[in-house]
Amino acid sequence: MPPIRTSGPKPKSFQVEEGGERYMIGSEAGAWLKMVRGSLYKRYPGLWRRMATIDERKVITGMGIGASTTSITLLKASEVEDMARGDDEQYKGGPAEATPVKETRRNPKINREASWSSHGQAAQAAAAQAHLSSHMDAVPSLTVASKQRHGPKRIRTYPHFYDDNKLPLLQKAAQQAEVLVPIRLDLEIENHKLRDTFLWNKNETLTSPEQFAELLCDDMELPSSLFVQPIAAAIRAQVDQHPGDLVAMDEEDRRVPIKLNIHVGNISLVDQFEWDLSCPHNSPEEFARQLCSDLGLGGEFVSTIAYSIRGQISWHARTMYAFGDPPLPTLKSVLRTPIQDTEHWCPRLEVLTEAEMEKKIRDQDRNTRRMRRLAQAVPPW
Repeated sequence: MPPIRTSGPKPKSFQVEEGGERYMIGSEAGAWLKMVRGSLYKRYPGLWRRMATIDERKVITGMGIGASTTSITLLKASEVEDMARGDDEQYKGGPAEATPVKETRRNPKINREASWSSHGQAAQAAAAQAHLSSHMDAVPSLTVASKQRHGPKRIRTYPHFYDDNKLPLLQKAAQQAEVLVPIRLDLEIENHKLRDTFLWNKNETLTSPEQFAELLCDDMELPSSLFVQPIAAAIRAQVDQHPGDLVAMDEEDRRVPIKLNIHVGNISLVDQFEWDLSCPHNSPEEFARQLCSDLGLGGEFVSTIAYSIRGQISWHARTMYAFGDPPLPTLKSVLRTPIQDTEHWCPRLEVLTEAEMEKKIRDQDRNTRRMRRLAQAVPPW
């Protein structure tokens, strides 16, 4: 195996007792090998590791190695050097047994690790009840990334989930057809709220929903122990519910109404237009970019508009065959007649106050609950 491409200086090895084993800190070794946030242990489950005791942490911090944290994972320096040389096959098997260490202080991570399974099971049950009708709802203001760091200075690790040594996998993934699925997250766990919308490639093979969830939690400064599993479960549930082929190739004109009701900051965009499902050249992303260019809107609107269009296309592709909705009448002109109808078929921008935004969101929540009750009549795929 070729050597692994490393990043930055090699971590320092040390001994916690004279004449004993030489160790490296797990987080520093993972950053050096470009495998951070647990990806090192997922890729090499047979790697030897254990948590340092309180006395060992004092010795390590006294050497000036690592940060003063409540937990430090120790790795054998010899095994880390083996992986750097490419001799890593022996560590891809089952987990190695670590030397048992008596710890007088309860590890604060135990409860958080135990909460993974409980939150994951609850999220999977909730995600199983998720419905495509959520894409028909108005898109409220999304959770913004945290810009203010609290507590001690945080060291950025700049994670890399792609392995540069596996170029064939990258080329194979690039040849896959792109199938974009609209994803909507609306989670509230232990007073932490997350609202976000984005598009997920159904044929993505290099980044898992769990890895994406870890990055999202890092950007939003959300507790990963609470949110990673629910986010990953919500993504998988909505990908499974996606209808797949959204182009009605057997029809020449299959127009459906698309309604935009989007809020970004204190700006509200309301618009409606017709979208032809039978045209394979229609691109929601290109339409969103052109619409934002015409209206002078920022990039936050582009992704949100593309999500809203794709979500409603998914809804119409599912319901037009389930309910047998008749097609819209054939157009005789590109102009709307009578002229009074143009007021309903043009974009409207509003700059709202905080009170107006709260009232609009409350009205939308009531409408959302009503639409979801009606959506229960839609048969499963």
